[in-house]
Amino acid sequence: MKPPQSNLARSFFGIKPSRILVLFLTILLIFATLFLGDHIANNLSDVWQLIAGKANHYQSIVVWQWRASRLFSALLIGAALGVSGAVFQSLVRNPLGSPDITGFNVGAFTGVLISIAFFGNLYWLSVLGAILGGLFSALLVYLFAYREGHSGFRLIIVGIAISATLTAFNQWLSLTVSLETAMTAALWSAGSLNGMTWARILPAAALISAFMVCAFLLNTRMKLLEMGDDTAAALGVPVNKTRLILMFVGVSLTAVATAITGPIAFISLAAPQIARRLENSASVSLSSSAYVGALLLLCADFIAQHGWAGSTLPVGLVTISLGGIYLVYLITREGKL
Repeated sequence: MKPPQSNLARSFFGIKPSRILVLFLTILLIFATLFLGDHIANNLSDVWQLIAGKANHYQSIVVWQWRASRLFSALLIGAALGVSGAVFQSLVRNPLGSPDITGFNVGAFTGVLISIAFFGNLYWLSVLGAILGGLFSALLVYLFAYREGHSGFRLIIVGIAISATLTAFNQWLSLTVSLETAMTAALWSAGSLNGMTWARILPAAALISAFMVCAFLLNTRMKLLEMGDDTAAALGVPVNKTRLILMFVGVSLTAVATAITGPIAFISLAAPQIARRLENSASVSLSSSAYVGALLLLCADFIAQHGWAGSTLPVGLVTISLGGIYLVYLITREGKL
């Protein structure tokens, strides 16, 4: 008879090994993001000087004002996108059901573009425009996909159609506004963490945190909806009301993230599925999706900063390149099922 498997092999103080791996990689990337680079930290002694607050003024500003705010932004926005993707993939019960595919981030882009075109590049108006644009696109998808209930496949197809329509509208609007406005929108649409400061990210962090708390509070109802509308209703869940609230929370997470950085693809699509495989679970976990989303965006931003010598790319270009490859794999895999 085989000896029983050690609890330590299955978990470490109650933490699953997959989460330990994600945590280790995240800590490693955090140190690399903060301290890697010429004239910043050449050895462990320099790192300790920075942590202890004994480094020179230039090094402290670079690490704790510029790099730390960008690092925090990557972790927060990655987690928000991961949770948003998990919510929508749970609702439509399909790994393709993410804001990237269903067009909600394109709707958020439309809202920001209208805000910039008519009111100027004002931060909070852009955030409001992104939320309203994302909710408007979600409402269109919800209404057009309704046929005595909602099918996950129908929601995805309608979302792709709405996304294509809004993309065409965005291009038309970009051609009709002033050159300065069009250039501002074009730079923003690449999706970037460049220039992210504490003053810019902290107010948005409060909004993102509030929506993420709402998502976790609705986690039980979301799991019951995965069992089917009839089963959820029999267990006392108000199906349509819960679905609408979850859609509002998911769209808002994507919209606020989009308003801050511009559209960042791939994270909300891939994070829940990678997390599900790491957890070896049949369902999508919100907490694991948040961890993996944060790690993916942090990794993509590290590549954007250090992958090409002498230049820093918008992180959106890195994620969309990786996302295209992943999307082809996912569609091929789903087609075989």
